[in-house]
Amino acid sequence: MTIRVAVAGATGKMGRLATTLIEAADDLELHAALSSTSELDEMLGADAVLDVSHPAASPGIVEFATGAGIPIVVGTSGWSADRIGDIERFVRDHDEAGAVLFIPNFSIGSVLGTAFAAMAAPWFDSIEIVEAHHAGKVDSPSGTAVRTAELIGEARAGKGPVAAPHADQRARGQLVSGIPVHSLRMSGLLAEQRVILGGDGETLTIAHSTFSPSSYEAGILLALRQAPSAVGVTVGLGTLIGLDLPAAGGGE
Repeated sequence: MTIRVAVAGATGKMGRLATTLIEAADDLELHAALSSTSELDEMLGADAVLDVSHPAASPGIVEFATGAGIPIVVGTSGWSADRIGDIERFVRDHDEAGAVLFIPNFSIGSVLGTAFAAMAAPWFDSIEIVEAHHAGKVDSPSGTAVRTAELIGEARAGKGPVAAPHADQRARGQLVSGIPVHSLRMSGLLAEQRVILGGDGETLTIAHSTFSPSSYEAGILLALRQAPSAVGVTVGLGTLIGLDLPAAGGGE
């Protein structure tokens, strides 16, 4: 079966990459390529939507797709656990709503790095995240850093908050689930994240670097191929590759 895909944010870097992948795949077909000037009803008739737009536009795109019963893969940053929880409740309460797959990062290596950080988190009381992206990334912290911090918080639920002294000072980063997150936006970078865990007499650093957009290709294709059969809300590529990670979205 050929999956007809509408891409929201098709003129951006990720959108252009996705449309190229879709057009090259035998089992995918580009149904519509939406830009900021497109009407959302151009999605109608698609088997799946890929949202790689802008944080300000993404909520409206997700609401339209779910309301129309179209499964959507959300690769746009800016979705916190609370906002995902709102979408989760909407989908659960409306039988005809389309499934939603929130994918903060399409890189397999990045997803594994986040999983490793969550595994290590209960064993360390000092944990901070440093994420760095290209100067054109408009949001901070990144969706990947938010997802990582939320999973670390989940993993430490029985341990209490991390030791984050002087967190009231702006230079100490933004607290996400109690974890200080520091964001760099500068030329010469694509994407990088470091989770630094400190213990008694030792530190552990879990780092992932992205050097080329090609690292996202496998994850994009996997998510699009699974979207038409998805049910409810899925958070993170880890679920799709079989990692046993808690959902960041909240239920009741």
